[in-house]
Amino acid sequence: QVQLVESGGGVVQAGGSLRLSCAGSGRAFSAYAMGWFRQAPGKEREFVAALAASGSIRDYSDSVKGRFTISRDNAKNTVYLQMNSLKPEDTAVYYCAARRAYVDPRRGEYDYWGQGTQVSVSS
Repeated sequence: QVQLVESGGGVVQAGGSLRLSCAGSGRAFSAYAMGWFRQAPGKEREFVAALAASGSIRDYSDSVKGRFTISRDNAKNTVYLQMNSLKPEDTAVYYCAARRAYVDPRRGEYDYWGQGTQVSVSS
């Protein structure tokens, strides 16, 4: 069992930055591939970024590539999403998720999910 808790959301102006954190508890957190997803009001959940357990393989959606960076600190059981050059269209609830295998990371077939943290970007 893995429990995930996101933090770091808030309100920021367009062009600003935020860093989201996802703290994991449970055994073998470092063995899990991690993903970030987001859901805006009235829209379906969408993939944002993913990171293999090794930390050596990353994937980003086209809409955030070059602006967002996913990373992990296994000593702290934490995964981060650094978000720069934020745009109003980045406004959403952001969720982190964990799964054992780094397979089709863009699909939402993860085993564990956090509660989400709200990110609001004003124009």
